[in-house]
Amino acid sequence: MSLPAFDILAVISIAFLLLMLFLALFEPGLRFKIRGAPSAPLDSEDFRRMLASLTNATIHDTDHVDVLTNGEIFYEAELEAIRSAQHSVNIEAYIFQKGKVAARFMEALIERAASGVKVKLVIDAIGSFATWDRYLKPLREAGGRVERYHPIRLHTLPRVNNRTHRTLIIVDGRVGFVGGAGVADHWLYGGKKSSRWRDTMFRVVGCAVTDLQSTFVENWLEASGEILAEIGYFPPCRSAGDSRVMIVDSSPSPGQSTRARILFQTLLASAHKSICINSPYFLPDRSARAEMVRAIKERGVKITIITPGRHADHLLTRTSSKRLYGQLLNAGAQIFEYEAAMMHAKVLVVDSAWCVVGSTNFDNRSFGLNDEVNLAAFDPLLAERLQQDFVRDLQESKEVTYDEWKRRSLFERAHEWLGWVLERQQ
Repeated sequence: MSLPAFDILAVISIAFLLLMLFLALFEPGLRFKIRGAPSAPLDSEDFRRMLASLTNATIHDTDHVDVLTNGEIFYEAELEAIRSAQHSVNIEAYIFQKGKVAARFMEALIERAASGVKVKLVIDAIGSFATWDRYLKPLREAGGRVERYHPIRLHTLPRVNNRTHRTLIIVDGRVGFVGGAGVADHWLYGGKKSSRWRDTMFRVVGCAVTDLQSTFVENWLEASGEILAEIGYFPPCRSAGDSRVMIVDSSPSPGQSTRARILFQTLLASAHKSICINSPYFLPDRSARAEMVRAIKERGVKITIITPGRHADHLLTRTSSKRLYGQLLNAGAQIFEYEAAMMHAKVLVVDSAWCVVGSTNFDNRSFGLNDEVNLAAFDPLLAERLQQDFVRDLQESKEVTYDEWKRRSLFERAHEWLGWVLERQQ
């Protein structure tokens, strides 16, 4: 007996959805390989021009970057900048979570909006799903604007896996903050078993702020349908320091390439002395692992990595990460697990000269699925400052040796393989 047309359509639809789910979980990632090692020295104008071209970024030679270590420092700096706003405050966050910290931000934003400052807030619909509209209503009533990025709707289902993971604050188009810390209490207040999360934000002054603003404008358009074409959002920039800075915004392309992934792969392939990595979710794909192994074996690069330890906020991600340690440890990389709290800093320092900081994790979700933003800077003084934090983090971390890794229990290995199933989504 033949099936009714409706049943046939239902079977086809279910089969299509299962196929999409299978591809999302198991589709091979794009292979990233440098064809020939970059020959220009890292401190050369040629290298800076090449890296800017590869990432479609603009080099700004006279910017100033401040390192703001941990919530007790960066929240105060961000709130001070917001309270001094005269024209506009634009904020984009994956996590804007109601609590004591969010209440302080809401108070400052409401006061500025009521005073006539143009306040705009973009929050990710999934990352901030528990922040209800009624919580945001007072800001809207004061004149502020709030939009959610990719809310779950029938027409947005094809893009449901694409989230904005960007963390941005731009005040008056003149000062910007970039990094990986959203607005939530766990970045400032510890719990019963852990201190507040370890993280770093960065304050930027100079022409790169214009690029941060344009990154915000992209997601504001996608969330609201509006283009912020007002001149006041883009004031003339001024020289502010000696850092050579690029803002690399990154969104997934249909072919799986992202500018963030190109940035990281190129710098890994260009290192000659050292690579230092802080990452809360360290799940390097095959291409990244191979590049790091080549750096160690062919050029003698010292690679040191700090990831979360027992305070990791996602146990499955941590175990999935440990499954990938072996190849790097066997090659000679050093891997440490941070024990004091959840490690959430996202920092790459190459040859004590190039720094990459921002929202990108060392995993497929950041490299291939999310909207991300990073600041890449050639600045040995900034690198030295970041390495000072790195050394302090090492003192609160436990090294994982290759022998220890090989002795993992069967339970640990089983958990790791469970994580492998969802690895491309982590």
